[in-house]
Amino acid sequence: MSSVILKAADLDGFLTEHDREAVAEMDALYREVIDASRILDSSQNQTRLASERQKLIDLYNRMGDRMQDITADEPSVNVYSFRTPSKVHGEASRLIAKLRDVRTQHHEFVYYIQRAYELLFNLAFAEPDNHQKNHLIVRTPVNLPVQNFAVHKIPDVDHALENTVMCVMLRGALLPSMIMSKEIQEYTSTGYVTPFALFRISRDDSKNERNMEYILDLQRSYFDIESLHEKDLIFADPMNATGGSLVTIVNYLRDQGVHPRTVSFFNAISALKGSLRIVRAIENARVYTLWMDPVLNEKAYILPGLGDAGDRLNGPDVRDDPRNIIQLIADYGTNISNLYRAQVREIEKTVLAR
Repeated sequence: MSSVILKAADLDGFLTEHDREAVAEMDALYREVIDASRILDSSQNQTRLASERQKLIDLYNRMGDRMQDITADEPSVNVYSFRTPSKVHGEASRLIAKLRDVRTQHHEFVYYIQRAYELLFNLAFAEPDNHQKNHLIVRTPVNLPVQNFAVHKIPDVDHALENTVMCVMLRGALLPSMIMSKEIQEYTSTGYVTPFALFRISRDDSKNERNMEYILDLQRSYFDIESLHEKDLIFADPMNATGGSLVTIVNYLRDQGVHPRTVSFFNAISALKGSLRIVRAIENARVYTLWMDPVLNEKAYILPGLGDAGDRLNGPDVRDDPRNIIQLIADYGTNISNLYRAQVREIEKTVLAR
């Protein structure tokens, strides 16, 4: 078997009737957003433009409030702006605005993705319920009158992180996965560097959401399947639209006898529908997202979304000659590669040892 294919029809049964009603409600509200957006894009009448801007603001407030109500009943779906104090929401909102903006250049996009995943890591791990602390003792550059050492308290998250494997859904997920692994290394008292599992998965974009196919290419995937059993699997992808790619991978692993202890999915933006699908379809799954968007279009792209996150992070590939995982890391340049050097070594070992 060289590939695994999951069809959209295989995802249809996971949503509950309540979920489908919530998704339909968001679709109806977003149709009004589209009408307002069309006027904003074409009208020259200032009075009309002011009216439609206010309408747009009101619609987004209604959708945000409704999505917060929906996810309040889902402890496995964690949205940064719904789960954190209001005083920090502005930072997340500004980050997402920069990531969405068509004027944001590649180097800026990389910077904002790094910041986004630092916030997401803190949402999931920085304040554990037990409030226990570890201590880091670090050697400083000051050596008068003697070599100086400093003591810093950090959350005790070793038990939550040292069983993790970083699972990469290739292209746009590569850098976010490296960032998450680096955060784990920095937050554990032992400097734990996650093992990596690299999955080459894509969706057939010639199809619509209703007949979409998700294709896991096993020949271009790199992982030790035995090392995934009873592990806490972490996936990081800037966008979660339908949830189909993650469900495809986890279903494949379970068919091979792999039973993860937990599955956590970290996204800069997640669609409501994709978030609900994941926690319905995957046992012990949790979604952490910086921002929740309300709907998908007929091609299964998130609206309002931020475009193709993979291309904005990595640059587009030549269609007939896509870069492999090592080439992608090389194209990040020395600054990124040196910053995540422990992660790069683990990825190289995973790829080259196959």
